Amino acid sequence: MIELPVIPVHQTQRKPDWLRVKLPVGKEYRHVRNLVDEHKLHTICESGNCPNMGECWGAGTATFMILGNICTRSCSFCAVATGRPLAVDLDEPNRVANSVKLMQVKHCVITSVDRDDLKDGGSTIWAETINAIRRESPETTLETLIPDFKGQWNNLERVLAVRPEVVSHNLETVRRLTREVRIQAKYDRSLECLRRISEAGLRTKSGIMLGLGEIEEDVIEAMQDLYNAGVHILTLGQYLQPTKAHHPVIDWITPAQFDKYKQIGLEMGFKYVESGPLVRSSYHAEKHLFDMQ
Repeated sequence: MIELPVIPVHQTQRKPDWLRVKLPVGKEYRHVRNLVDEHKLHTICESGNCPNMGECWGAGTATFMILGNICTRSCSFCAVATGRPLAVDLDEPNRVANSVKLMQVKHCVITSVDRDDLKDGGSTIWAETINAIRRESPETTLETLIPDFKGQWNNLERVLAVRPEVVSHNLETVRRLTREVRIQAKYDRSLECLRRISEAGLRTKSGIMLGLGEIEEDVIEAMQDLYNAGVHILTLGQYLQPTKAHHPVIDWITPAQFDKYKQIGLEMGFKYVESGPLVRSSYHAEKHLFDMQ
C-alpha cells in the first residue's frame, strides 16, 4: 500500500492553502445570522469559529452545546475551559428548544462538555433537551454528540431511550495517542460506548482528528476498530491548534490523503465517510439520516 505524503509543520508554519475557506453567503445563512444576532442565541458553530458555519447554516443545520461551558476533563486538543462547572441550569432544555424553533433548524446537532461531577453525567438534561426540541419543533431531526459518561452505561441508556436520529461519540484520535491527547478518556471505553449505541439500533457516528502525530497504520487501525464496534458514519478532519498551550499540529494532512482514507473507509463498509481538511463532527450532518432497514 502506497502511503501518500503529509506536510510536517516544521516545514511550513503557515496553514496550507487548502485550509482557506470562503466567507459565508446565501439567503438561508443570512436568515440564521440575523436570528442569532437579534435573539442573542448561542451556537457552537459561531463560538467555535467553525469553518463550515456558512455551509451548515445554509443547509438548515446548527450545533448547540448544553450543560455549561466548563468541562471536567482537560483534553490537550480542546479549547473548552477546564474546571469546576456551575450548577446545572434546569431551564436549559426549554431555552435550547426555543432557539431551535426561532432559527427554524431542520437538523439540530447537540453536544456538551463532560460532566463527570454529576451522578447522572448530565444525561437527564440530555434527555429533557431532546424531548423539549421535539415538542417545540416536531419536524426537526436530531443528532447527539455525547460524552462517554465515564462508562456509567445506565446514564448512556437514558439518552438512547429517547431515540435521537443519530448518536455520535468521537474517538478523537488513534489508540497510540489517546493517553497524550485525551488524558481522562479511554480508547476502549469509547469503543464500548459506540458498540452499545449501535446495538440499540441507532445510527452510530464517530470522528477522528488527524495531524496529531499519527501514521497511516494508526488511522486504519482506528477506522477498523470503529467499524467493528458498529459505527455507520465516520468523519475525518484536520486538527487545528486552538492556542499555543494546546497540543501542537504535527502534520498538515493533504487532501489526497484524506481522499485515500475515505476510499478505505467505504471499502471497509462504513455507510458514510466525510473526510477532508475542513471536516468537523457535524459536517454534512443532515445527510446522515439514511434508512436503517
